[in-house]
Amino acid sequence: MDWNSLKIFLAIAEGGSLAAAAKKLGVNHSTVFRRLNSLEQELGGRLFERFAHGYELTTTGEGILALAQNISVEFDDLERLVIGKDVEPSGVVKITAPNNIAYRFLPQYIAEFNELYPEIRVELLVSNQEFNMNNRQADIAVRATPNPPEHLIGRLLGIAKWGVYCGATYSNKFSLPTAIEELVGHKLIGGNGGMTDLSAFSWLEKKFPGQIQVRCDDLVSMSYFAEAGLGLAFLPDDQQRANIQRLFTFVPGEVSKLWLLIHPDLRKVERIKLVMQFLVMKFKEDERL
Repeated sequence: MDWNSLKIFLAIAEGGSLAAAAKKLGVNHSTVFRRLNSLEQELGGRLFERFAHGYELTTTGEGILALAQNISVEFDDLERLVIGKDVEPSGVVKITAPNNIAYRFLPQYIAEFNELYPEIRVELLVSNQEFNMNNRQADIAVRATPNPPEHLIGRLLGIAKWGVYCGATYSNKFSLPTAIEELVGHKLIGGNGGMTDLSAFSWLEKKFPGQIQVRCDDLVSMSYFAEAGLGLAFLPDDQQRANIQRLFTFVPGEVSKLWLLIHPDLRKVERIKLVMQFLVMKFKEDERL
């Protein structure tokens, strides 16, 4: 059986459609369709029911899924074992980072790194979602989290406090608060989606739900809403920039810990090690953090 066909089967099962599988694997739609049909013919049965809303596993497909996932784990382990012996300072290193870090910090860092190591090519995945680092969707993850996953290792880059921020438009219209007790009556920018899990925005929803003018699931967007005068934004201090003003420390936001994480099997890969060491140095030197 062709392992690539099983990879496509897993991608369809995870994404629920041919298009999602094609996007994940970086192939075209027709390739996914052809390989799925070939696999079903080889096995002598349908693995998915085709519906207008997507693909759903048949009973046969469900039976194969767990076995295919186990095979996938074994291949991932084998790939990391082989790659873990790579001692050449060349090749591709995939970094995933949240929006703010990806936009404001990494471009300059990567440009400087490329001058030193032109044979190492960096690919950046802009997302705050957790990537499967077992199968090398990403080699290095920059994440703001109090507790990184136990199966990863890395370095703590820094700890950022939270602050209350506003733009010039808002400050020209209203008397600005200087402490948390003075937030009453002010227009506030709240969170939705994944942001509601953060202590800052769960606190806002409990204390001032009626004052929230707009909600957003992205910290960078919140900072630009504040710049546009829509209200006060509650942000970790790594979001500071020239067009928004920090008013005071927001204690309910606690602190944000910024981590650089990798899978332990890849810590001796030369190109990944070089990128890790360089990023740690640049983050530590950066006055914005």
